[in-house]
Amino acid sequence: MTSADNRPVLVVAEHDNASLKPATLNTVTAALACGAEVHVLVAGFGAEAAAQAAARIAGVARVLHADAPALEHALAENIAEQVLALAAPYGHLLFPATAAGKNVAPRVAARLDVAQISDATRVLSPDTFERPIYAGNAIATVQSLDAVKVITVRTTGFDAAPATGGQAALQSVAAVADSGRSSYQGSEIARSDRPELTAAKIIVSGGRALGSGDKFTEVLVPLADKLGAALGASRAAVDAGYAPNDWQVGQTGKIVAPSLYIAAGISGAIQHLAGMKDSKVIVAINKDPEAPIFSIADYGLEADLFVAVPELTSAL
Repeated sequence: MTSADNRPVLVVAEHDNASLKPATLNTVTAALACGAEVHVLVAGFGAEAAAQAAARIAGVARVLHADAPALEHALAENIAEQVLALAAPYGHLLFPATAAGKNVAPRVAARLDVAQISDATRVLSPDTFERPIYAGNAIATVQSLDAVKVITVRTTGFDAAPATGGQAALQSVAAVADSGRSSYQGSEIARSDRPELTAAKIIVSGGRALGSGDKFTEVLVPLADKLGAALGASRAAVDAGYAPNDWQVGQTGKIVAPSLYIAAGISGAIQHLAGMKDSKVIVAINKDPEAPIFSIADYGLEADLFVAVPELTSAL
């Protein structure tokens, strides 16, 4: 068998058939760090535009395009079968550590009878990786001796690869048949004019201290509007019904690393810190001087958020 170090790396692209999701670009950067030629799989239906976008990513050598109705909605069972059908030449199979990637990667790892490496944040060598454990309070160095490395990539750990500048070969591959094990019934997608939380450069988040959904709207929305920011929330605020589930930042929510993260009325439970502590600049506003959020904040303001946030908004 050829050494996994010399075999190409396959990145499984995340897309909506029309365009690539930003997480794909971060995963390509992780793949390039593995030290071998990088290929990208775009599996979908009518996804020519997404495949062409993948071919323009800097550093990508080849794009595999599988096109069939069974792949249109990225059902995990069908995407996993598509990956397995193409897996033989590859030493690494990389997925973004998103809801979609986490749904497919374990199926592929199980079928290949290898141990999955989850949430990789750094590539030390082709067989050695770093990943957070204990809600990010420790970093584990993991070496895999498996013939094929199946890895989910925590996208906040890697810069996005340039979306232009590449000239990868575009290759059509045979699509797998519908597995028949699941079927697409419909989607209810939250629409917003704001940036997507995981891709936003600025995030304004609120905690349970806001007291109600109305206060979220009254206090945080004007600040987010002025900054062009996405809105986030702690798990406590979501559980209390103050904010929708798709705003939740944390270990059981979304992992984010914006350029600026403003935390208003968030105490800083480990669960929340695990989801945002890689942010470039963290600003904490909390009237409790002992709040754990201050331990990781670049700028801390000990103040009543109901006074400080409107003052900040008016000053912008």
